[in-house]
Amino acid sequence: MLDQTVQFLTPEESAEVDKALLTSPEKFLARLTLSTAKLLGYIAKELNTSVEDLTPQQIIQWFEQDAKRKREQGVNAAVLKWETSDLSEITE
Repeated sequence: MLDQTVQFLTPEESAEVDKALLTSPEKFLARLTLSTAKLLGYIAKELNTSVEDLTPQQIIQWFEQDAKRKREQGVNAAVLKWETSDLSEITE
């Protein structure tokens, strides 16, 4: 079972998006934007900076470090809990 201590989109927030008068693609983008805003806040806090001051390089490095932690210590050690054994699963 995965550790879900860090949650970037709550069920309540998802329900609010569902109630919005938006198309399916717009709802997807709304969910993505809400969770991205929270993730950027998490990254900024971890790097002891503001979201506004994050650079693309810092964000990329953070993702690389989280992926490395997942590979070396398992999915529960990472912040982002998704996993796939084959990237073709998400690109097809």
